[in-house]
Amino acid sequence: MATHVKVVAVICIVFGVLGLLLALFSSVILGLLAGLVGSSGEEGAALGSTVLGLAGAVLTTVLIVFSIPSVIAGWGLLMLKPWARILGIIVAAISLIRFPIGTIFGIYALWVLFQKDTEALFAKTPTS
Repeated sequence: MATHVKVVAVICIVFGVLGLLLALFSSVILGLLAGLVGSSGEEGAALGSTVLGLAGAVLTTVLIVFSIPSVIAGWGLLMLKPWARILGIIVAAISLIRFPIGTIFGIYALWVLFQKDTEALFAKTPTS
């Protein structure tokens, strides 16, 4: 099961990093669009610019809020930290709604993290 846990950890980290990159990209793109719309000088440009800026801020925040726990869970799973198994279960359950790739990952991760062997792997205390 240790190999499966490592696979889940790496996938968590990859999904988290991709989410953070998407947050950065969406922030830049929507910020540029808001600037372009605002500088057009047309009627309603100020409102459009505000809406685009707000949408960019909200999207970026949501992506960051969902990506950082995934990276933290992945790192913790690689280090076999007991708290990481619980966080990994939460991240896997949330990823079930991201059809189809997230759903496949979520099912796999939940299967791995709920196994008795995995539970025993995280229950071991490191010796000095």
